[in-house]
Amino acid sequence: METRTSIAFGLLLFSFYLAGRASGNIDFPKAQDVTWSSYNFKTLLTWGPKPTHYSYTVEFYGVGKDRVKNPHCIRTKNTDCDLTRMLSNLKETYYADVLSEPERGATADIVEFPHTRSERFCPYKDTLIGRPNFKIEVNKDKNKIILYINDPISAIYEDDRLLNMRDIFKDELKYKVTYRKAGSTGKKVQTTDTSQMELDAEEGESYCFSVRAFIPSRSLGKQLGEPSRPQCSPKENKSIFEEYGLGVIAGAFLVVLVLLIMVIALIVVCCRRGKAAARSEKENVALSPA
Repeated sequence: METRTSIAFGLLLFSFYLAGRASGNIDFPKAQDVTWSSYNFKTLLTWGPKPTHYSYTVEFYGVGKDRVKNPHCIRTKNTDCDLTRMLSNLKETYYADVLSEPERGATADIVEFPHTRSERFCPYKDTLIGRPNFKIEVNKDKNKIILYINDPISAIYEDDRLLNMRDIFKDELKYKVTYRKAGSTGKKVQTTDTSQMELDAEEGESYCFSVRAFIPSRSLGKQLGEPSRPQCSPKENKSIFEEYGLGVIAGAFLVVLVLLIMVIALIVVCCRRGKAAARSEKENVALSPA
């Protein structure tokens, strides 16, 4: 009896669900964890959860401006939206709303669909600047090291070319250079206003460097970009172990040792054969008739 009651109750709930879908009065869960993610000005809006019987639409707007929809993010089943090219004013402060709506082709008798608003976001102030590449050059006198820094490329197009960070930030873009003498744990930090830096160096010594973009006008936690991969300058007057490495030296020593053993063995064999020949000759002389 209880089983029949449970089945009947389940069918009743399911019939209510179907009736709700038919009349367009079903619930649409709100989006959660609406987050901006921006790297070198490539900007995504992400959220969750994955929709089932509904979809999402993204609206964004500058402060005091009209709402705009990305055509690729209307009634979508995705949980991310690429807004890189839509946020044309990089210094504008933006908000985004993620609306929970019916699936494509479906309707609902709701005046205002559930929505979740993002935190505010300004590309110019909030995007993470990626790691720069740089080259190291040592002058002829071996007492100066020059760093040539390549400004990271952004995701922003202008006149069919991608802008770099210097194009966007102009004189606001600086670089913090962290360096140390190879083999030392003591670090120094120096800032340059340009994409080139010259440092004094001890002749013959190697120095290791790491570079990251620095925007002083930003809030404290967003002033520094991603650190570069460390690079070290070449070291002059290297010891034989630094020049060739322990493995190469050990291999060469082993080859010399083998050759020496072979020479010694050959000398021993030759000596033994010489002694045997001399002994045989004496014996033949002694046995010969007078």
